[in-house]
Amino acid sequence: MNCGQMQISSIRTFLNRTLVNSSGLSGMILVFALLIVLSLMIPGGVSSQRPESEVHGVFDGDTMYTVLPADAIPAILEPVFLSGEEGDSQMSPDEMVLGILLDGEARAYSLWQLDAHEIVNDSVGGLPIAPTW
Repeated sequence: MNCGQMQISSIRTFLNRTLVNSSGLSGMILVFALLIVLSLMIPGGVSSQRPESEVHGVFDGDTMYTVLPADAIPAILEPVFLSGEEGDSQMSPDEMVLGILLDGEARAYSLWQLDAHEIVNDSVGGLPIAPTW
């Protein structure tokens, strides 16, 4: 048995004893606290998986960090739109959209899709636009 297996075996034994000997909320809090501490101590745990942040600058005393590389969130480059009837059949009545009306041409961008993409490259009335969420 190597060191890592021994650690896991010891942890498993401790958790079994804790769960059997502790009851109610105090036992659950103890187990969760232990798991958090262990995840910070074990190599490859949660804390070691965070990407390195680069200081981008300081603005009004607040440090700004770059946490995602350029183009990490893909834009919607060629949006596909539905008719009103198609949209009614595929969307709930309370689903929120980001809407634009320009020169008599209307667009509605689903916010649940913008949550994943954040920006759409589009044109309305011949004018290039970039709806952003």
